[in-house]
Order: sequence, then C-alpha cells, then structure tokens
Amino acid sequence: MPERAPGELPVTELKGVGPGLAAKLATLGIYRLGDLLLHLPLRYQDRTRIVPMHELRPGDECLVEGTVVANRLAYGRRRSWTLLIEDDTGRVMLRFFHFSRQQQSNVYEGQTIRCFGEVRFGPTGLEMAHPEYRVHHAPPPPPEGRLTPVYPTTKGLGQNRWRTLSAQLRGYDWPQEEGTPFETLMFLHEPPASTTFDQIDAARERIARDELTTYYLIMRHRQLDRTHQRAIALPRAQQLGRQLLKRLGFRLTGAQRRVVTEVLNDLDRSQPMLRLVQGDVGSGKTVVAAFAAIRCAEHNAQTAIMAPTEILAEQHYLTMSEWLEPLGIRVVLLTGSQSASARKPLRAAMESGEALVAVGTHALFQNTVQFHNLALTIVDEQHRFGVHQRMSLRAKGSTPHQLVMTATPIPRTLTMALYADMDVSIIDELPAGRQPIETRVLQDGRRDDVLRRISAAIARGEQAYWVCALIEDSNTLPARSAETTYKWLIGVLPQAKVGLIHGRMPADEKARVMREFKEHRCQLLVATTVIEVGVDVPNASLMVIENPERLGLAQLHQLRGRIGRGRAKSYCTLLYAEGLSEAGRARLKVIRDSTDGFLIAEQDLKLRGPGELLGARQTGEQQFRVADLREHAHLMPEIVSRGDALLREAPEVCQALLRTWAPADTDHISV
Repeated sequence: MPERAPGELPVTELKGVGPGLAAKLATLGIYRLGDLLLHLPLRYQDRTRIVPMHELRPGDECLVEGTVVANRLAYGRRRSWTLLIEDDTGRVMLRFFHFSRQQQSNVYEGQTIRCFGEVRFGPTGLEMAHPEYRVHHAPPPPPEGRLTPVYPTTKGLGQNRWRTLSAQLRGYDWPQEEGTPFETLMFLHEPPASTTFDQIDAARERIARDELTTYYLIMRHRQLDRTHQRAIALPRAQQLGRQLLKRLGFRLTGAQRRVVTEVLNDLDRSQPMLRLVQGDVGSGKTVVAAFAAIRCAEHNAQTAIMAPTEILAEQHYLTMSEWLEPLGIRVVLLTGSQSASARKPLRAAMESGEALVAVGTHALFQNTVQFHNLALTIVDEQHRFGVHQRMSLRAKGSTPHQLVMTATPIPRTLTMALYADMDVSIIDELPAGRQPIETRVLQDGRRDDVLRRISAAIARGEQAYWVCALIEDSNTLPARSAETTYKWLIGVLPQAKVGLIHGRMPADEKARVMREFKEHRCQLLVATTVIEVGVDVPNASLMVIENPERLGLAQLHQLRGRIGRGRAKSYCTLLYAEGLSEAGRARLKVIRDSTDGFLIAEQDLKLRGPGELLGARQTGEQQFRVADLREHAHLMPEIVSRGDALLREAPEVCQALLRTWAPADTDHISV
C-alpha cells in the first residue's frame, strides 16, 4: 500500500491533537494536514520590535517593554487592576478588568514586563486594555524573529494553539511539485520579520491563482461530464409558443427573442442544458421561462419552477397560469404553508403527469414530491438556494435540463469564476414603456417632504412602498423598524390604507396583504426586504427606503426595481440616518447616479465582496479558502487561459492542484 501524502494524513497525527481538539478543528472544515496548511492567517501582529513608549499612538498594536512602577486596584464604574510601566522615553498604563488575586501577587514594582496590545486613550492618558504580558526576572530574550499570525478560529481554540499546530507542518515531507506550493503557504504561516505587506499580498495572490485555477478545472470537468449525459431532447413540435406570442399583449424585446432562441436551441438537444439567464430587474426573464415550459409541455414533459420565497412563487404561478392554462397546460403551486390535505391532490397531479408545470418553493424538493416525466428545472434567484437543494430537485428527473435565472446582475469576472460550467445568456434590454426611476438621497430630518410627496401620489390614485431594514425595534441596531414605521404612518396619513408585510408573518397573511396591495385596496405598503423579488404592481410609483446604508447596493437596486413598472413617473427616496460616513455617502451616490445593474453590481463587489452580493454565506455556495473575489476577480481572464492550457498540456499539474484544493464533498461535481 503506497505511503499517504502528508496532505491526506488526519490532524490526529499532530502532537496534542486528540478527539476533542479534532472535533473543534472539524467545525472549521479541517480534517487533514492539507486542510490545516490551507487555513491561513487573517492578519499578522508585529512583535518583532519593541516600540519606545514616546512613539505610542492610539490605535497602534505593538510590543512594549518597561519597568513596573505602580501596581494597584482602581475603583470606578468597574473595578480594574492597573499596572503603570515606564521605559527611558515615557509611560503607559496596563488595565485589566478580568484578573485573579494570584495575577496581582505575581507582579510587583521594579520587575521588567513585556506586553503586546492595542494602545488607546484612558482616564489618565495612554493605556493598553488586557494586553498579553510576561514578567521577566532576568533580561528578556530578543523579540520574535517573524510576524505573529492571527488565525480565524472558534470557541476553545486560542491563537497559541494554532501557532503550535501550524509549526508542526514543517516536520513532514511535502511534495515539491507545481500545484502544491508548500513553501509559499508556510511563508504565509510564518513570515520573517523583514516581510512587507506587499510581499504577503503577492504570496496570497500566488496561492489564490492556484485555488481559482482548481475551481475552474472543476467547472470544466462538470461541463465535460454534461457532454456524456443524456436528457430528453425537446425539438420544435406543436407551435404552442406562437400562440403565446399572440396572446401576450406585448412584443418581445430583441434581447428576449435572442435568449428564448438560445434556450430553445439547448432544449432541442439530448445533451442536458445548463444555462444561466441574467437579466436586470424588469427585463422579462419570466417570459423566457414560459417559452421553455411550453416546449416541454409540447412533448408531454414536465417543468418544475423553484423560487426562494412564497411571494415570488405565487407571482410566477399567477403569471404562468394566465399564459399557459389557455394553451391547455395545467399549472400547480406547491408551497410549505399549504396544508397536507391541500398538497395531496397537487402532488397526485404532478405524479400522474396531469400537471405539466409545477411552481413552488423548497416544498418542491421534498421526498414526498414525485414527477411523472420531469424534463426541465427552472431555478429563479438561484443564488438563494444551496447546492444540495438544487441537487434534490435535479434528482427527481432523469437528468433534466436546467435553467437558472437571476435578477442580480453578476459582474463578468464573478461569472467567469463561479459559473464557468454554465452557458450564460444576458437580457440586456428593458421592455418598451418601462419608466426611468429618479432616485433621491435625503437626510432623515426631511421625512415631512417625503410624506407630502406620498400624499400627493395617493391623491392621484398611485401607490407607494416604504421599506425598512428591520422588522421590529432593536436595542443594538440604530435603525427604524417596519412595525414602528407602520404605526407612525397610520397616524400621519389617516387618509391612506396602510399595509404591513414582513418575513415573520404567516404565509396566508402575507398573501392577503399582497393581494390587497395589488388590487389597490391598500395605498401604502410598509415592508422589509421580503419584497425584493417577485412583486409586480404597475400602479406603485414611489418607494422610500429607510436606513439604506444598512443594505447592499445590489439589494437597493433590486428593491428600486419594484417601481417604474407602470405609466406614472417613478421616484425612489433613500432616507439615511444622521452621521452617515463618507464611505456610506459614496455608496448611496452610486445608486442615486446609476440604474445600470451591472455597474452597480461591480461597485457592490468592490465594496462588500461576493458573499453579500450573491448570498453565498447563507446558502452554502462556493466559499474560497484563500481567494477573495473582491481582490482577485481581476485574475479570472488569466485563470481561464491557464486552466485551458493545463487541461491541454499538463494533466499531471491538474491532478496536483485537485489533490491540494478539491473539496472533499465531490458529490457536487455534477450540480
């Protein structure tokens, strides 16, 4: 049996790692030595130089050394233990709020003490709160010869333990081959004292190239894997699509026609489709989904349309029913809030094949749901679903075609990184008649102006949204809540019917409120970001967003897309709180000055990173260990070229990269 490579060895091989510590490491995805090697520091502390006390500045994190000149307890709002230390250039106070009597008795005046911490202003001058310290009875040794790493961690795992574990990695015989950059990784674990931040950034970029290249190779493998799979070929048949075109009441845009053609051409083939359709808010992605579902129905094959919220699922159900039922295509809606008795006949219709289109939320991929002949899955706002959820839906058919859609414009570099296994279509044209939206940024104190504008719109028969970041008031977050705003608006706008909708309400209550708003029985809807997608009320021409500084730019753009759908001139007001930072002002200026979703998404990527932009943190999508797409997205054109070249010319390097970087849960390979 060949000897295992160091990267494959379990962490229990390391000194001091028993079952308890191994379990803690597992919570961070660290099972093997290779996982530990790739668990890189978040930042570094410079403990290589003792800083003279006269050089100390508030905010500095540094190493100081001096003589203890006072050791006492201080009494105020909180009892604290203080040590006053000095060197030849000045003094600084050390303050501890959590301490023991033994700690106090082990330190006395005249001793030499060396400590590391952050300098701040205190009641009597500069001080350090809870610094790390060591008392020396003899002349202290020289400071450390390398920068001190600070690792991402979890409860019960201190930084010293991390440093001890990573130091043991040098004791193994790591392979010296391209794709296994052991020396570069160890440099990042233990940078010498002379290391500059530019050198650290360059090393991380070198590692990020390998990680992104590996991910690209996995995506290409998925693409190749698809070429060997077989789906139901769905060629042109009964021409039901032409009947829908006549019934729509509007002409497709050039972009819609182009994307519909791309999708139908994919369905024509026996190779399973995997296509991402991007379209800005209001660009008309639903009609693309409808033509795809019609093509399936022409072959008596089924389509499943999955949406992340019940509001969006119901919107799709109503639209699809209106368009497809007259063509003889039965559409059903399946959601988690339906009773078991209500779901039973719907499931039966899906299982028998009577229902050719099923729209739903996560309820669609429950084990009890079966299809007769599922040929196409359509996932809307796909980044809100985890990989395993999409797999569950896909597994209900015999390799169905897959269409995934998003109204969150994804920067091209991000698409190259995360969706390299998909064909991509972009609907880059808004339907005729869509109204431009004027966006204003106002300080909270001008809400009376906002109320006057809403009153005038309601008097003209128009409707409005008032969006809040929180459902209820918070003691820790200074933001106006939907519940408080709802009560306030009822008082200041007695002439208007005000509604309230948020994510904690029962599904039937949310549906009732939305129905009232759509039917114009409610003029002003107070809401949380639950209305971000799937809400289409053409008569709504105004939107107020409270505390917009708490939301991402892409999210603000999505919310704003709920208005401007009718004939009235539309206005969006961003009502920010006092004390907005310069960075916050710059972000709101982006949304005020642009309605280009792709430009806004690029700015959001730079400012907040891909996790927030794509919802990756909530859904278990790809999380890179080293690569940060906010910093490294510019590498993607190079990564694509490198990956393609390696596949052609250096399969052994591909294998080395995959051994180092490929995730253990390889069952995602065909998602």
